[in-house]
Amino acid sequence: MASWFKGKRKDGDVEESTIEVRAQVIADAVRAGEQAGEPAGEVELVDDFRVEPALVSIAPEVYDQAVDERRALVALCLYAHDRARSSGVAERIEEGLAAVGVTALRPDGDLFDPAFHEAGGTVGTDDESLDGTVAETEVVGFSDRGQVLRPPIVTVYTGKAGQA
Repeated sequence: MASWFKGKRKDGDVEESTIEVRAQVIADAVRAGEQAGEPAGEVELVDDFRVEPALVSIAPEVYDQAVDERRALVALCLYAHDRARSSGVAERIEEGLAAVGVTALRPDGDLFDPAFHEAGGTVGTDDESLDGTVAETEVVGFSDRGQVLRPPIVTVYTGKAGQA
């Protein structure tokens, strides 16, 4: 057998095993910790290793079901929001929806855009700079991460000269 395998050098000295040294160092560290009053239990990891959602593979049918259920829950929340008699309840529903990416649309003061707003009425104004802007939101609209779920129904300013 080769001398390196037996742990002997050519000159006849026996090398100390690195495995024994490492085990001894670990044993000394555990003893030192116990003497300092620290328990020698399990070591906690410093970093919190959480699974990233993008790295988790989900079966397509489970994903589709989750998306459908989310849509149904959002629709139910919008239904409850429309029928809430208390402004506090309506605000709380809006906060909950905002936490999952569904934001309320109140375009007061913005230019009326038929692609994003539904006109519910008009109100005349003498100020020509307000012509075509949203005077007030009659029914709040909602968008889900940029996609309009329901456009807001708004009242639009119109110039009195255009009404004659």
